[in-house]
Amino acid sequence: MEQQPILLKEICPHGTKFLPCAAYRTHSVGKGVFVKHHWHDEAEILYFSEGGFRLEINMESFQISSECFYFINPGELHGIISETFDPHWEDAVVFLPGILGFDSHDETQIRLIKPIRNGKLLFPRCVAPPHPAFLSLRHAFADIMGVFERIAEDGSLTADGLACQLYIKSSLLRILATLSEHGLFLPVERNFDKRVENIKTVLLYIEENYHNKIYISDLAGQVNLNEQYFCRLFKKVIGHSPIEYINEYRIKQAKRLLEETDLQVTEVCLECGFNNLGNFLQEFRKRTGTTPLQYKKNFEIS
Repeated sequence: MEQQPILLKEICPHGTKFLPCAAYRTHSVGKGVFVKHHWHDEAEILYFSEGGFRLEINMESFQISSECFYFINPGELHGIISETFDPHWEDAVVFLPGILGFDSHDETQIRLIKPIRNGKLLFPRCVAPPHPAFLSLRHAFADIMGVFERIAEDGSLTADGLACQLYIKSSLLRILATLSEHGLFLPVERNFDKRVENIKTVLLYIEENYHNKIYISDLAGQVNLNEQYFCRLFKKVIGHSPIEYINEYRIKQAKRLLEETDLQVTEVCLECGFNNLGNFLQEFRKRTGTTPLQYKKNFEIS
């Protein structure tokens, strides 16, 4: 599985200072975690050209069996699991809603853009055929992806270029117009879910401390929960136990180090929080089907 930002590498925050918007194409050839659980301040539009996924958003799970759009609102915890061995593609456009604002306080600014920016108005969860809005959404989305593809192919173009910005913004506004025309925006009715915020806190802790020894008590203590309750909650939201998630995250970091550095396998093992080489090799083979050394050789060949 690999995530391929159309702009060659992912920039955080997504996009650039002048255009906080980015497009991504993610490819999978097997079952398992497709996009790890994460969240961001940007809104995200996901396009699935076909099925075979499970999309998890906050405390909800959605089975995707055919072509559709899903919308992620700012701050929502989400992840994608591939559920078949067939090749899969998923496209995403991530953007800060604020880039669509106007200086003039017209009806569009007051009744649509500002409520979206303030979290008072939410994107719909899903739009799929044969909804009358679907084709318009697909055309506008394809136009955005097309601009980023041209930027990647043509070295003279940049996302900060005036023409590219106008094309991208106009297509995003077409998406907003289509959703508004069909009454698909949702007023905020959902209550703050402390459970989701607890999991987000723990995920941040893991990302910052994966190279150290992490105990369940450390994680539960971050959110002041009983260890047993915390483990049940974590698995309900993420789909894996805390230990499984930590090992998965560590192996992901190990793959990155093998690709980007000249560290020896034993050094990678220690750098990623594995204090036992045998355990590291076992987890690496379990999640990649090969050894760290062979993985590095294969990466260098490709």
